[in-house]
Amino acid sequence: MENEVEKDIVASMTPDRYIEERVKQYQSWYDKKAVGCKSKYLRMRALSVAGGAAVPVLVNLNFQYVNIVATIISLMVVIFVSLESVFHYREQWKNYRSTEQYLGHEQIRFLTKVGIYKEFEGKDAFFLFVERVESAIANENSATLNIMTLASEGKTEEK
Repeated sequence: MENEVEKDIVASMTPDRYIEERVKQYQSWYDKKAVGCKSKYLRMRALSVAGGAAVPVLVNLNFQYVNIVATIISLMVVIFVSLESVFHYREQWKNYRSTEQYLGHEQIRFLTKVGIYKEFEGKDAFFLFVERVESAIANENSATLNIMTLASEGKTEEK
């Protein structure tokens, strides 16, 4: 029954409207999320690497608060590395970017009738396009949920 409802909704929607209201909306959302996660990941990673390199140099210097500074930097490195294992910015960035790219490629294949779409005409091609786009969105949602679930299970097991 649910499949029939979905087909009725799709039947009332044109390909141009679906692309504008669904595909481009999701591409924009995935792009913003990918940029944000990449930025967070690279900042945390760069600070971790720089901090990790700075600590051995600091401990060989001789000034009044060197031990405190080295300890604070070491603590920050541990925090950044630990936060990455909680938030998984790298994996999220890759998931968001690959899904955003997939939606764009799928749209081009549909509009130019290449690949799998050369075998289909009209509504059949559009139904296949919608099915593949919605499947990609669902797969990304599932992957993100899986990443977050594994992260929270890992935190629970550590306790």
